[in-house]
Amino acid sequence: MDEQLSRAARRLLGNARARKLLACLEGAQPGATRLVGGCVRDALMNRPVADVDAATILMPQAVIAAATGAGYKVVPTGIEHGTVTVVIDGGPVEVTTLRRDVATDGRRATVAYTNDWAEDAARRDFRLNSLYCDAGGTIHDPTGVGIADALAGRIIFVGDPATRIREDALRILRFFRFQAWYGSGEPDRAALAACAQGAALMDALSVERVWKELKRLLAAPDPGPAVQAMAASGVLARLLPEATGTGLLASLLDIETTYFLETDPMQRLMALLPRDLAVVTALAARLKLSRAEAARLEAWAGEPTRLVSWLSARAVRAGLYRMGQALWLDRVRLAWAADPEPRRVPQWRALIALASGYVAPQFPVTGEQVMAAGARRGPAVGTILAELEAWWIETDFTDDELSLAERLKALVQALG
Repeated sequence: MDEQLSRAARRLLGNARARKLLACLEGAQPGATRLVGGCVRDALMNRPVADVDAATILMPQAVIAAATGAGYKVVPTGIEHGTVTVVIDGGPVEVTTLRRDVATDGRRATVAYTNDWAEDAARRDFRLNSLYCDAGGTIHDPTGVGIADALAGRIIFVGDPATRIREDALRILRFFRFQAWYGSGEPDRAALAACAQGAALMDALSVERVWKELKRLLAAPDPGPAVQAMAASGVLARLLPEATGTGLLASLLDIETTYFLETDPMQRLMALLPRDLAVVTALAARLKLSRAEAARLEAWAGEPTRLVSWLSARAVRAGLYRMGQALWLDRVRLAWAADPEPRRVPQWRALIALASGYVAPQFPVTGEQVMAAGARRGPAVGTILAELEAWWIETDFTDDELSLAERLKALVQALG
């Protein structure tokens, strides 16, 4: 155990931003500042240390003075709660003065500063996140079990789970996200019970926070067991009432793992939803998805082509042209996940492979050419182009100029 802790501390203090931040604030008051939370957890779990956070006895203004005095930019990102962000080597380090919650409404907390590390740890979410590392490389574990939890992959709330959830209902989603990313084995029963009991509290959360957590959960290497636990506890139905079950997601995850396909949280979301344009449009609006995310979800739900594994080469070319590579992959991978027949795996893999490097043929007729053929300027030009392009696709993208000219002439006579 001692060697594991020493390796973790060396890994953590090997991070340049962490080392420079501690050196800066140690100069203001030795022993007042420690690295905290996820960076300590990740170092213990032998994972890359990315985001660096720190906790300190120093008041925010003292942190600002020390950091600016060392030449670092400081941004008061959450100064009302004692948090400032110090920019070191172009990257952010959040520094928060030790605090305890005085009151909370489930979304925001009123805090009071403290110099008691145990009080600070007691207000955090999970025991494996309530870890601190000082400048000397000592890892502090105020709950007494955070180190063991991190090494074993146990996601357990600090203190009473229901109390932690009442303080911030987003912790329900964080529990399942952490279970997906860091958990090992069955989820903690007390935590599951508290999440189920407190699920209605999520209704008061901002949808932006909800979508951010859900997307991060779905981006985990294997979110399947966590999502199944969400469904079993009733949390998924409360969060995503549109969800039709977890079976398709399980199938998609199995395909990703077996055939080394890249993971995609948006495709995983699709696997939880019906392919119903009205449903996904309403969901995108409710969760305030970005325009790109909403457009992608709606394209997948609204694209009418029936996809089967035995599509002809001609049908594949037409489908790829109409959909484009990205939508084609969304449609094919979800259709494959819904196919219960294992013998068709080679055909589905071929449909995915065909999208690699796909370059769409250039439609050879322009609006100017349509008008040159006798069509009146106006909406009729677009109608003729659309009809001609549909015919061109049906002919497998013919390059016969005479046939195109004859078809254009006929359409101009009929529609122009």
